[in-house]
Amino acid sequence: MLISNARPWGGNASDITIEGAKIVSMTAHDPARQLGAEDVDGRGRIVIPSFTDVHVHLDSTRIGLPFREHTGRPGVWGMMSNDRENWRDAEVGLTERVAGTLERMIARGTTRVRSYAQVDVDCKLEKYEAVAAAKEKFANEADVQIMVFPQAGILLEPGTEKYLEDALKAGADVMGGIDPCELDRDPVRHLDVVFGLAEKYQTEIDIHLHEHGTQGVFSAELIAERTRALGMQGKVTISHAYELGSVNEATSRRLIETFAELDIAMTSVAPSTSNHLSLAALTEAGVRFGLGEDGQRDYWSPYGNCDLLDRTWQLAFVNGFRKDELIEHCLAVATIGGASIMSHDVPRLASVADRPGVAVGDRADLVLVEGETVVSTVMDRSKDRTVIHDGRVVADGLKVLSVANSY
Repeated sequence: MLISNARPWGGNASDITIEGAKIVSMTAHDPARQLGAEDVDGRGRIVIPSFTDVHVHLDSTRIGLPFREHTGRPGVWGMMSNDRENWRDAEVGLTERVAGTLERMIARGTTRVRSYAQVDVDCKLEKYEAVAAAKEKFANEADVQIMVFPQAGILLEPGTEKYLEDALKAGADVMGGIDPCELDRDPVRHLDVVFGLAEKYQTEIDIHLHEHGTQGVFSAELIAERTRALGMQGKVTISHAYELGSVNEATSRRLIETFAELDIAMTSVAPSTSNHLSLAALTEAGVRFGLGEDGQRDYWSPYGNCDLLDRTWQLAFVNGFRKDELIEHCLAVATIGGASIMSHDVPRLASVADRPGVAVGDRADLVLVEGETVVSTVMDRSKDRTVIHDGRVVADGLKVLSVANSY
């Protein structure tokens, strides 16, 4: 397949040849070159790597359903309880709305996804099975990892650990944890279960960390300690962690150095806080960093629209970035940054100036999107997009090509 007249990362107009799932050549655009039936007219659009959402809760989505009054209560337990009280009564069944949400994400350019699947004594494996069904349905359009997630904690309700293990037996890719101190109030036992099950089933780990101040730092250090002791370098991610920069500069520096040493990755949903660790400092230290949309217009909040380009804008905005290089870096985080968490075959971003993913030898997972420059693409967020996964066009004009838009 040929992509004609496209500008890699906003550079010169190029003709990009793809064989199988790889980019095999890139040459200056030849206006006289004839396009075949399977070729793509880039029309001068910018071409970037496809998006990677490494923090999304497909299992709680209400995308495509009528807006409803927000009834959540403060705190993780209050929000979780509100979800429990309402998720079964949605206008559309869970399996259908999970698949519909994943379809919209693909149509907007996301072809790599790490989704959480809540597992507890209330929903048991029902939410996991809905995410697994969507993963199977769109196996040719996106790479999906499923993280078994103890949203209600592990220790608070007897039987939770068994259901978590059942999901891992069923094929979950990542073992999850959440707020070892604040929610379960027993970080040692909580991490015993998380790391123990991950070791038993040879999965990676992803731990939600909402804890504030020194408590959050304490939990992060316990996670790092386990990672080092068990030799799990490169297999652990800490998500959210938006308060780890709130203590003092020396502590922030120490955490960044520790995460880099142990290859502990981080993911963000670009929250409105100034207490997070510096994105630029994390990248320069070599910490893998990815972006996600979190919940998708669910029982936790009305935010989320399946468009990671919108969330890229938000990441730049909440960080106060104005320089082109830093705004472009947010787009690199939203694409290759997350990809390097899902697969270590993808190198981590080397610096805030690194623009990988669209070169000879790279996997042909790409998005063509209208824009004068990369920064204008982030600012304007055009809907004129063509999405390529494994060397095939899978979506164009916000429609996934392999399925009828039914949602």
